[in-house]
Amino acid sequence: MKIKLLFLILLMNLTNYKDLLGNINSKIIVKVENEIITNYELKNKILTTLVLSNQEINQKNIDNLKKTVLDQLIHLKLKKIELLKYKIPKDEKRINAYLSSISRNNIQNFKEKFRNNGLNFELYLDDIDTEFRWQKLIYSIYQKKINISDDAVAKEIDKIVKSQSTVTEFELSEIEVDFNSNQSYEDKVDEISQKINKIGFENVALNFSISTTASKKGYLGWLNEKSLSNEIYDALVNLNPGDYTNPIRKQNKILFLKLNNKRITNSDEVDKEKLKSKIIEKKRNDLFNLYSQSRLSKLRNSSYIQY
Repeated sequence: MKIKLLFLILLMNLTNYKDLLGNINSKIIVKVENEIITNYELKNKILTTLVLSNQEINQKNIDNLKKTVLDQLIHLKLKKIELLKYKIPKDEKRINAYLSSISRNNIQNFKEKFRNNGLNFELYLDDIDTEFRWQKLIYSIYQKKINISDDAVAKEIDKIVKSQSTVTEFELSEIEVDFNSNQSYEDKVDEISQKINKIGFENVALNFSISTTASKKGYLGWLNEKSLSNEIYDALVNLNPGDYTNPIRKQNKILFLKLNNKRITNSDEVDKEKLKSKIIEKKRNDLFNLYSQSRLSKLRNSSYIQY
């Protein structure tokens, strides 16, 4: 009798857990051209997001994620369709380096986390592979269009060094998100702000940022004050380490910046080569993000998506 009772309790708990996500049958919920999204994929990605960001699995958190995760899945399918036109190989080395980074060099324990929570690790890997191959595609298509003048960078560095005796440098992380006509700017800001307060800036960057820095939990590194726009500098200058900026609106995107640390350096001690590298890297990333979002937006507008 005790064994039967324990079995019934276990079955009831398992049923309640699955009921949080509704019907467990794998049904098609969205068609993106010839690709499909099933409710199994949606459930798996929602649960994966909650588990990896250490959020409680409850109906409120699941409901809050449904729209965002469904949009992510649609974008992944659009990217997959586009990638079929090109021969972009899987980058096992980069995937493993990424997994090592987010698992603190313990990939096996990371996989166990998926198994223990009944999550599909292969779907997670496939998403990472798609994102990395998409980045390679964007780079291969647009690299020739990205011309960053060495003279312009040299003048910028010279201006930084000569403009003042000391230079402030900011160690930053970022979150960049889209918003569209289906959601107001204020609602999107409120949604991301709540997520940051609940699961932390880095987890939001990893799971929701559209920037290429998402795979590094939004980490941008050290940036010189003179390499920043006036708007961004003004947003950062009065922050304390650990704080993040008010939202910065850029057309149909919203940017949040976290100040990890800051330091003041004598201008004659500035490492010009490192500064040059950082300026070029930031300019390149900004342009690649712009091209990536533009191409994805065109794909979405020209593709047949049926809910």
